[in-house]
Amino acid sequence: MSKLNDVHNIHVIECVKSLTQSTQLKSIPSHYTFKAISPVPSVETTIPIVDFSSLISTDSHQQSEAIRGLAKACQDWGFFTVINHGIPDSLMSAIIDATTKFFDLTEEEKKEFESENVLNPIRYGTSFNLKVDKVLFWRDYLKVIVHPQFHFPSKPQDFSLLAQEYCKRTREMTRELMRAISISLQLDPNIFDYSLKLEKEMFQIFIGNLYPPCPEPEMAMGLPPHSDHGLLTVLIQNQVAGLQILHDGKWVGVGVSQHPNSFLVNVGDHLEILSNGRYKSIVHRATVNNASTRISIAIAHGPSIDSVVSPIEELVIGDEGSSEYMSMRYGDYIKLQQENKLDLKTCLDRVRVQAFN
Repeated sequence: MSKLNDVHNIHVIECVKSLTQSTQLKSIPSHYTFKAISPVPSVETTIPIVDFSSLISTDSHQQSEAIRGLAKACQDWGFFTVINHGIPDSLMSAIIDATTKFFDLTEEEKKEFESENVLNPIRYGTSFNLKVDKVLFWRDYLKVIVHPQFHFPSKPQDFSLLAQEYCKRTREMTRELMRAISISLQLDPNIFDYSLKLEKEMFQIFIGNLYPPCPEPEMAMGLPPHSDHGLLTVLIQNQVAGLQILHDGKWVGVGVSQHPNSFLVNVGDHLEILSNGRYKSIVHRATVNNASTRISIAIAHGPSIDSVVSPIEELVIGDEGSSEYMSMRYGDYIKLQQENKLDLKTCLDRVRVQAFN
């Protein structure tokens, strides 16, 4: 697929799926080896639940209670589960199946979508960014820009049609979540819609992730600790767990949801910036296992690509005129994150005001 240069060797890198299928792996290649991964606490943690139907209810009391719960989830966790959202379970299952079929295409078929340009509309690859990854991640991916212009691979059959409907529905849900978040911040309900051009120019990316079984899961990483760019990321997965979030300084495993037909949603860097730090983006990572393939689909939602993002003025005034973040064009921020090593919140740290004091 590509070449990885280090001080001593040049490795020809193939996708992880091909690697696991072409040989009887007993151990992972050295260029996938991380330090031992800290174990996840065995104690079950209850993830906040947001009832979407209550958020959009005409019952003002019911809606107020739901918005209060959403605010607490954004402030205390930066992460929550959305239930009763109205998106059909059949559509959610179909998009996971279609994504699985994409990764089952031959390497020759998938190579058509390879690209080193991080803002290419359709991009298939492995790890995160082979130009900067010093150790590779146990992950293959498909990244597609699906709004404001819709792009998508032409195969497998019907994948594009399913994705178009799925992304439209998640985009609509995200706009409603952003309206509720604006109310929770005591702002105009439509402030994000018109200031960030969300209705017509919301920047939306479809990210399909494949994490095949790994012979040494304690030594490999699907994706390292990082936060997401954008406003909200909406995620579904097959019945294989692997997502972990950093909560109160400890890694918490997010298992397969006990709520059928639900979404996992996390706060992104740009919601942290817009809220002037009131709602913080969450650091998370993807681990792997030695038994089952994990498929996840993350839909990233952000401002228009040309939006210059800075804290909302009303929230800066509310904090006695203290702006915690510098302004930056959203497209420049994405490029900065995608072209550099994925590491905690280092990209967000670059726009923190204290970094320049």
